[in-house]
Amino acid sequence: MHICVCMDGCTSSVPAACEQVHIAPGVFLTLGLISLLENILVILAIVKNKNLHSPMYFFVCSLAVADMLVSVSNAWETIVIHLLANRSLVIEDHFIRQMDNIFDSFICISVVASMWSLLAIAVDRYVTIFYALRYHNIMTVWRAGILIGSIWIFSTGCGIIFIIYSDTKPVVVCLVAMFFSMLLLMASLYSHMFLLARSHVKRMAALPGYNANIRQRASMKGAITLTILLGIFIVCWVPFFLHLILMISCPRNIYCVCFMSHFNMYLILIMCNSVIDPLIYALRSQEMRKTFKEIFCCDGLRSLWNLISKH
Repeated sequence: MHICVCMDGCTSSVPAACEQVHIAPGVFLTLGLISLLENILVILAIVKNKNLHSPMYFFVCSLAVADMLVSVSNAWETIVIHLLANRSLVIEDHFIRQMDNIFDSFICISVVASMWSLLAIAVDRYVTIFYALRYHNIMTVWRAGILIGSIWIFSTGCGIIFIIYSDTKPVVVCLVAMFFSMLLLMASLYSHMFLLARSHVKRMAALPGYNANIRQRASMKGAITLTILLGIFIVCWVPFFLHLILMISCPRNIYCVCFMSHFNMYLILIMCNSVIDPLIYALRSQEMRKTFKEIFCCDGLRSLWNLISKH
């Protein structure tokens, strides 16, 4: 989609005020690199710190992989576009379309994996708050692993279907419908979670040996963190899905065309989501901040010492 927009475009029949918005390739590359490094750091922190070996953080790890996928694919696509525009790379139109479909499939895989990972985190927080005493029996690491594997198998399947039927409207309609259905489901889950949380805390506090202050506060903090993640996800992805809706519903309408002319901006927003997510983890989780410091300080000094000792 991105390559085809840049190579074919729809600017020939569009007023000057609605011409395709171009963004320097360096912006895409910079955001892609930052996102890649940040999300690798998140994954390393979760692997390194045994205190983070819990279902919630495994779902966060899945979300980090999805963020990396969309950022790297967008950055790589920008490189290809830049090479094609400068005639440094000459490819037949047929192959350009195929490459565009592949990059679009990566976006499809990423958004589907992100949505299901966010939903998995939401369910995890729900169980933590309302079934606190049975949490470790309900949400085991083994079940979390099966769930994450299922998420990525399903997401990859969606990406393959997207490539095969990329020229048909029903595929785009299904993707858009899935996106807004998932948002509605998560919004309902959050509403139910926060509406009942206070009364549930009072009931749990009456149980002997239950420390409501520590455990419930930690659970609610996790739920609030997830709410922030979901809010950022909505802000960054909704313009892209509105673009898809307009693309299949009113591709010739002047107002729709003007909105779609900002497609590159919507891609930048998606990449910003991948950059912001790791910052939220760092700001909201003391354990993550502690592990980041250990990776930067201890591992960095150890690597420097090993390098010096070799010479």
